[in-house]
Amino acid sequence: MPRVRVPSVRLVPTFLVSVFLSVACACSAAKPVATQTPLDSSSRETSGQPLEPAKALAFPEARPEQARAKVPVTPADPQWGNVDAPVTIVELSDFECPFCSRVQPTLEALKHKYGPAQLRLVWKHSPLPFHQDARPAHEAAAAVFMLAGSSAFFAFHDLAFANQQELSKQNFNKWASLAGVAPAALQGLLDSGRAAHKVDEDLALAAALGADGTPAFRINGVTVAGAQPLEKFVTVVDAQLAAARQLVQAGTPPRLVYATLTDQNIAQSPPTPPPAADLPEPEDTRIWDLPVAPDDPQRGAKDALVTLVEYSDFQCPFCKRAATTVEELRKLYGKDLRVVWKDNPLPFHQRALPAAKFARAVLQTRGVEAFWKLHDALFENQASLEDSDFEELAKHQGLSWKALEPALKSDKLTARIEASIEEANDFQARGTPHFFINGRRLSGAQPLDNFKKLIDEQLARARALVEHGTPRAKVYAALMKDAEQPSPPEKKHLEVPSSAPARGDARAPVVIQEFSDFECPFCKRVEPTLLELEKEFKGSIRIVWRNMPLPFHAHALLAAESAAEVLAQKGPAAFWEYHDLLYGAQGTEDGLERVSLDFFADKLGLDMTRFTAALDHHDHEVEVKADAAAATAIGINGTPGFLINDYYLSGAQPAAAFRRLIKRALAEAGKK
Repeated sequence: MPRVRVPSVRLVPTFLVSVFLSVACACSAAKPVATQTPLDSSSRETSGQPLEPAKALAFPEARPEQARAKVPVTPADPQWGNVDAPVTIVELSDFECPFCSRVQPTLEALKHKYGPAQLRLVWKHSPLPFHQDARPAHEAAAAVFMLAGSSAFFAFHDLAFANQQELSKQNFNKWASLAGVAPAALQGLLDSGRAAHKVDEDLALAAALGADGTPAFRINGVTVAGAQPLEKFVTVVDAQLAAARQLVQAGTPPRLVYATLTDQNIAQSPPTPPPAADLPEPEDTRIWDLPVAPDDPQRGAKDALVTLVEYSDFQCPFCKRAATTVEELRKLYGKDLRVVWKDNPLPFHQRALPAAKFARAVLQTRGVEAFWKLHDALFENQASLEDSDFEELAKHQGLSWKALEPALKSDKLTARIEASIEEANDFQARGTPHFFINGRRLSGAQPLDNFKKLIDEQLARARALVEHGTPRAKVYAALMKDAEQPSPPEKKHLEVPSSAPARGDARAPVVIQEFSDFECPFCKRVEPTLLELEKEFKGSIRIVWRNMPLPFHAHALLAAESAAEVLAQKGPAAFWEYHDLLYGAQGTEDGLERVSLDFFADKLGLDMTRFTAALDHHDHEVEVKADAAAATAIGINGTPGFLINDYYLSGAQPAAAFRRLIKRALAEAGKK
């Protein structure tokens, strides 16, 4: 039997996020829209691990069939995701359009929800003529891509949208440098006219497609116009995923899926009228029962009539922008405004959690004034958040780094931050910055006037309570008395088959059903997290494997069938050994080819005659597909997916996300 070579595995990362609803508006080439500042925010994915910037393809692979599609995609287009992903979103966008900025967190959420194996994003330039700074920004971005590829382009893209009011040649040079492109090289390519030509090509395509406003999207050719809510995109993407599966199952090669579906969808779609430019912003008018804990850092009078609770992240550029606004509000409202800080470091900001721990350590050892002083310094020095930078900041703040180190290493401090993250999730404050003003939600780094409007409304309400006898110090508690509690986590129910492979105490109060795919990189990524949780909750959780091979993973179904045969011959212990071998082979030269399946089975001492016959005749195909069908029937459409005593968790999420639901399930089971 040939030996399978197992070189180092390169994982394909994905995010964990949810996102605030985007307004269904667009800039239109027909007429300028009313000036409106975008609701900027970074966002948390609820179904995956952090994305690494390098996942954006350096230079996309060529697919001639896609270049000939009715919405052509070529290696000249910046792209994120796999070139043969079953769904492609082509975005026609404008760096100066506030609605284009507003929809970016929604696109991030889609990336996190579906991952690069299922979803590809393709950028097309569409600067509108009345946005005077847009065209130069697009030419600079196009030049960055031509010089350094998609990773550099998206780094420039993020900086342009984060600083949308500051589109200037000086900043283009600065952002290009941060993306790894020297200003001299950038200028040389701009002077050549190649970048301008690419922008002109994209504008011609937008005109041919009837996309006269921004942002405009073609999802496998299906039109979505404007900064629509996440749900709108999800509906279209899910429909296209289903259509792609049908094509693949019918024999269409994955490389032809995009062109086939795009041409079909455009042929079937009637012309879409341009979106209205001034649709109202969806607004959450509910009052939420936001707790203020004694150890939440606070600024302002304890008897302030208005309490502004902020979930924030020291590495988030939008949080930095909002911090300036909050400081202006403090000056405007004086003793009537109290500001409460809550940590919500996002998982894809690698230095956000260490920064939060640093600030909490200062709070714990030196008090609230030292915390706020450091808070301001961390935002001021946001580009420098390494441990050595923290030590230098501590020195400048007159703090002893040696005295801080025990707190920085404290598990209690980490647990406190995780509790704040869980609270943010409970209140659907998954993006940063996210505010609650006397319980009223305000999402993103919004303009000062938007804050003032809501604060003034709440100030009037609070003053009315005081006039009727409520002491100032008890106004917030009075407002929270009838406020709404957050909804419990989503639940889905599926019986646990007695025949399913499982590990852990059979009497464990919490059962985690894992719906997984041996070829899915995110399924592999989550395995160490599950092992960590099994150690932490030893005896309290049981892991049950459920098959969900995705149709566009060519080797996943047979790998699942082979694992089922291992289970049938040698039981659960051998199944889990085989499970580990399959994930270990994922991404290697021979990977999950039949030769690998046979080799691993032989290694475990299986009856190879029986094993070979089972795979040749697909003896376990029906049971594997039945598992997947049961998951799909209750709305589990991607991998990995988990039911934790019926609490649903989607994606390769961090341990904290699992821990939250495990603790809830244990509490309901009467266990600690």
